[in-house]
Amino acid sequence: MSTHASDPLAALGSLPGVADSVDSVRKAVDRVYGHRIMRRRSTEITGEAALRGARGSAALSGADWALEEVRRRTDFGGDPEARVVGAALRLGSEAGQLLSIWRQSPLRVLARLHLVASGEPTDSTGRPRRDGEAVDEPLIEAPLPDAAEVEGRLDGLARLIIAGGDAPALVAAAVVHGELLALRPFTSYNGLIARTAERIVLIGSGLDPKAICPAEVGHAEQGADAYLAAFEGYLSGTAEGMAAWIAHCGRSVELGVRESTAVCEALQRGAA
Repeated sequence: MSTHASDPLAALGSLPGVADSVDSVRKAVDRVYGHRIMRRRSTEITGEAALRGARGSAALSGADWALEEVRRRTDFGGDPEARVVGAALRLGSEAGQLLSIWRQSPLRVLARLHLVASGEPTDSTGRPRRDGEAVDEPLIEAPLPDAAEVEGRLDGLARLIIAGGDAPALVAAAVVHGELLALRPFTSYNGLIARTAERIVLIGSGLDPKAICPAEVGHAEQGADAYLAAFEGYLSGTAEGMAAWIAHCGRSVELGVRESTAVCEALQRGAA
């Protein structure tokens, strides 16, 4: 892993402005969990959050479909955009099933996510890419680390996840997301997988145990340009850059909270 990502995660929580982001996210999450409709219909809200999160993640990977189109479609095996949306939906459904494995074997989970996203196994499915293999990731144009660097940094990331620690969930999720975007360890679907891994960390940490705060919604709402600008901060490895990336991820969670709050309000009006 790079120097900035190999530092103890807890140290990132002391960067300027990060504590404010962490506190703001926690308050936002607590508010939506306290919504009265959550006591009776949390399963519906979880399902809607997964759908909207998948739509947002797919949008950043080049398939910006309307929510109702994502909801309506049943066939995702046709054109490239349909395959991206299908992959995002499958990943959203899979994320909650992998929590128990994540803390013991995150690399197994990442391999599984690539298999799920791909839909059909090929020679390159579920394993880190080799030197010379093309990577299909339309949004991220940063230079690709070579295979040896990918292997070393993935191992370092796995050790951080397994070790746990006291880092805030937002910080850990942002680092996992940023590192996977930087590495693009697979031949395809790396952006979708990075955002799914962020979701897994947020759920598994206990910050969002019911998976109702889809950060992918917020990443998409802030737009590709803001996403890439924040990611450049992660790649820079500077304190300011890392803090900006973590703050961007925090704002994305808050926007996901806002989305689910609106769903709660709509359900409450319907039940009135």
